[in-house]
Order: sequence, then C-alpha cells, then structure tokens
Amino acid sequence: MSQPASEQNSPRRSANRKALEQKILDAAEIIFAEQGLNGASLEAIAERAGLSKQNMLYYFPSKESLYQNVLKYILDLWIEKMALMEQAGDTPAGMLENYIRGKLELSRIRPYGSKVFANEVISGAAHLKDYIEQNLLPQLETDIELVRGWIASGEMDPIEPEHLFFSIWASTQTYADFSTQVCLAMGKSELDEDDFRRAGDFLTHVLLKGLGLRSG
Repeated sequence: MSQPASEQNSPRRSANRKALEQKILDAAEIIFAEQGLNGASLEAIAERAGLSKQNMLYYFPSKESLYQNVLKYILDLWIEKMALMEQAGDTPAGMLENYIRGKLELSRIRPYGSKVFANEVISGAAHLKDYIEQNLLPQLETDIELVRGWIASGEMDPIEPEHLFFSIWASTQTYADFSTQVCLAMGKSELDEDDFRRAGDFLTHVLLKGLGLRSG
C-alpha cells in the first residue's frame, strides 16, 4: 500500500523547514553581531533573511527566542568541534595542534557568531550562563582531565590545564572578535585563509613549545 502524499512529503517539508530556520539564524547572527541584542530589530533580521517579519515570527516567535537560538547554535557548534579527545592525532602535540587550528577555523567561518558570543559573555552571560554550565563546562572538564593525564605520564610539561584552554580560546577568537583591529594592524581590508593558516602556524609553534611539545 502506497503512503499518503502528506507522509511522502513530510521529510522534504522537514528539510525545507530546517533550511529556512538556519537561514534565519544566519541572518540573525550577523545582525546581533553588528547591532547587539538591544539594537537589533526583527525587521532588520527578516530583511536580511529575505522574509517578511510575520513569516519569520512563525519560526521564531520573538527576538528573545531568536537570540537564544543563535547563542545555542554557536555554542553547540563549538562544543561539537572543539572536544579535545575527538581531535585527530595520536600524540598530545597532534591533538592540541588540531584543536588550535580547528578553533581558528571556527573564527574564520563564523566570525559573527564569535562576536555575538563574546558580547553576551562581556555583558554577564545572562542569557547563556545556564547553558554554559550544563554543556560547555562538562566538556571543558573532560578536556582538562585528558591534559592532566598527559602531564602525569610525563608527555608534556606540568602546567595548569585551565589556563591552557583559556589561552587557546583567547588567542584564536581574537581573529574573529577583534578582526577589525587585526586587519588595521596588518594593512588589510579583511583576513583571508592564508592569514588564518599563518596564525595557526604561529600559535601552534608558541603554545606547543611552551608545553614542552613539538609539532608533528
């Protein structure tokens, strides 16, 4: 027996809805980064997404809901991509190098998301505190324990793992959050892939050497 047309079309409708929601989130990410939560308007976000305000509100019923979803998407992406144990490599140096370069790649491809996150944290993380505590911090603790294991086995110099991750986050996110300053200092209108590659070369050299490791 053939399926009803409504059931046959359901996966397609679901995919279309997901794609449209992502389009809205991408537009909101840019507007929130440029104008902040208070300065951003639903009209500006809808215009950037190529939708009417009413159509957009069907998917996200308020600016607050949209902002929360943008923050959640950004943090989920970071947690998914930045788990140290999931990085390719069979040595601490290899895994940390991939972690650093992966973090830089996120700054390259999602610079607006990084700025939204940074502005939220600078403002006190009122919309993100619970989510950070429930999702990011457990992953951070897992990564810290992995580094402690490397230290205990003599594979790297004894350091405080928390500050290692703080340093990596700060140095890699600079290329997104302070891209205007970096571009001015380098005499460029925008950063390109080669800039991020060279930043990765520098950061891995400095950080791995400071940890008593050598890049593969």
